[in-house]
Amino acid sequence: MTNDYSTEPAPPSAGSSPPGAPRSGAGSTRSRIVWFVVALACASLTARFGVWQLSRAHTKLANEALVRERSALPPMAGAGLAGDAATAEQQWQRHIALTGEWIPARTVFLMNRTMAERPGSYVMAPLRLPDGSGVIVQRGWVARDDADPLKVPALATPAGPVQLHGHVAPWPSHWIDIGHGAGGPVRQNLELAAFGAETGLALRPATVVEDANAGNAADGLRRDWPSGNGGVGVTTNYGYAVQWFAMSIAFLGLWVWLQFVRPRRPVPSDSDFPVDPRVDDQRPR
Repeated sequence: MTNDYSTEPAPPSAGSSPPGAPRSGAGSTRSRIVWFVVALACASLTARFGVWQLSRAHTKLANEALVRERSALPPMAGAGLAGDAATAEQQWQRHIALTGEWIPARTVFLMNRTMAERPGSYVMAPLRLPDGSGVIVQRGWVARDDADPLKVPALATPAGPVQLHGHVAPWPSHWIDIGHGAGGPVRQNLELAAFGAETGLALRPATVVEDANAGNAADGLRRDWPSGNGGVGVTTNYGYAVQWFAMSIAFLGLWVWLQFVRPRRPVPSDSDFPVDPRVDDQRPR
């Protein structure tokens, strides 16, 4: 009796696919649909981020044009400073000349504000106008005391009527409040209504950012104010947009490769490897 130990592969059964043939059937179709939905969702999300970056760039360009347009207008008088929010928004970036009196006891230091990439505080000081109302002036910036972040420096504040020049600006951005607040000179945020009630002044809804000049150089405050774009140009936004769109294309390209290109590539078989006749069997065991 002879035993057959042949290692020849068994012939494919009926209905089976030959090696290297693309898979088919309901399972394969469902898999393609699922992966298509995943790839489409990822591509849509990254493309949306790219569109958002383009929108940011266009907004910055519009803001720059607005700043140039309003900066070219003649300076406003203090009496023309808006008393309502809608009108104040139309005056942003306008140059203005103010006359009034400082209220040094109500000066507030807004912490965690940077200038030239250094941490510090914006100095926010109320100025009483001749008509009895008030406006918050962003006088300048002071560096943070690393040993005691809540320590406030002594500021040289002139008494009596003063004249200053600056431009109209919205209130500083609101940060997450971490407990430095109410009533103290060092704060995280400054609210218009609350601070008006605290000072007893009818505050105008906009602030005035004081310009740097020879008259205020002695107070020791820095006035290298950031641009309206926060120091980030449109080139950065365009670069981010390109990256997001490239990721979107990559997700779709990867799906096409995995679902259509790769399955159609032939699977290597034993015949693709040369056999040395001096060796009985080179197949891995």
